[in-house]
Amino acid sequence: MTQIICGVDVSGATLDARIGRDGVAERFAHTTAGIAALAAFCKAHGVGLVVMEATGGYERMPFALLWAEGVPVAIVNPRAVRRFADAMGRLEKTDRIDAGMIAWYAETKRIVPEPPASRTQDRLEALVTRLRQLTELRTAQTNQRRLVKEATVLDGFADLLGCIRRQIRSLEQQVAELIDGDPLWRKLDAAFRSIKGVADRTVARLMADMPEIGTLSSKAISKLAGLAPLAKDSGQRKGPRPVRGGRCQVRSILFVVAEIVRRYDPDFAAFHKRLKDAGKPTKVVRVALAHKLLVRLNAKARECRAQLAIAA
Repeated sequence: MTQIICGVDVSGATLDARIGRDGVAERFAHTTAGIAALAAFCKAHGVGLVVMEATGGYERMPFALLWAEGVPVAIVNPRAVRRFADAMGRLEKTDRIDAGMIAWYAETKRIVPEPPASRTQDRLEALVTRLRQLTELRTAQTNQRRLVKEATVLDGFADLLGCIRRQIRSLEQQVAELIDGDPLWRKLDAAFRSIKGVADRTVARLMADMPEIGTLSSKAISKLAGLAPLAKDSGQRKGPRPVRGGRCQVRSILFVVAEIVRRYDPDFAAFHKRLKDAGKPTKVVRVALAHKLLVRLNAKARECRAQLAIAA
């Protein structure tokens, strides 16, 4: 039996819901009361799954509150939905039409519910995100200070950078305590840092931005990070294997850390030399090193999860 899907087009002020691709539609306020009304609407129509697009964070509150109301929810890529709509010849675009397209896309792709992350996972993600923002801010302020000669302005830079440093230290301590308090994260932390060059900041970002690590195959986790070579062949033509998409935050940290790891790990150093000697472009070498590091981290995470499962 086919489940009933409700597509929801999310904006900052409203939630436009539609049952199926061209069913009953209704608009709700993007508030706690509005989301409760949306949940009641879905239950009244026998909805088995609500699907909404990722909209830069606006989807988080309805996602969490709908799950709390017992309504399963999944979040999909808006670019994929738009391309699906174009392929189906639906060039018109309104909030109601978009909600129907989301439902149609979910039905065609057989999208399944995506359970919400634990409170601890949400907290780790928030802490790591803020830590990354403050680190970037510190770098920007440090660079700007180099061009300043006025003493009073320099004093302002010193005060601001001191405040940023204190907040960074506080966040790092909170992240360390959070990781140490979770048995799986504590085990993953030790396993990841057994690779020389992988530091605590890298471990925290991986756990926050890629909680699936250790649960997927090497190919799947590489594609999730945007490090899997994608075929581009046609007939007799064998095209290059580019990488694209995926989680840019994970990919960016892996590029940096893989370069550090290869200075200490003979296996990575030999792999790097082999690629360079073969005349591979610098970008290809960077991607290959990051891919190799992710595969190794994923294998270690898989072992940790298996050991904990056996112990349980």
